[in-house]
Amino acid sequence: MIGAFGAHALAPMLQASGRTDTFETAVKYQMYHTFALLAVGLLLFRVESPALQVAAWCFVLGILVFSGSLYTLCITGITWLGAITPIGGTLLIVGWGALFYALAKAL
Repeated sequence: MIGAFGAHALAPMLQASGRTDTFETAVKYQMYHTFALLAVGLLLFRVESPALQVAAWCFVLGILVFSGSLYTLCITGITWLGAITPIGGTLLIVGWGALFYALAKAL
């Protein structure tokens, strides 16, 4: 839905500011990590692991910070928000690490 909003309603503004690629990156990372969060939720039915809870929180916070900062940057043009984006990326990486750790312990 956010991707469609960006492609249609925000397209002229994103093209004028040269932020179309940035918006698309935010949408892609949100989508990929939403699927990862869904996988973690399904795994929690089978595997009881604190690492899965860490992964879930890291994915949620990572999506909010990474994609959220890019969305806000695209819409407002506030460039210092780009400095916050790597914090979200780090949270996403930690989430993947926690997910792989939980899977390795469960197998």
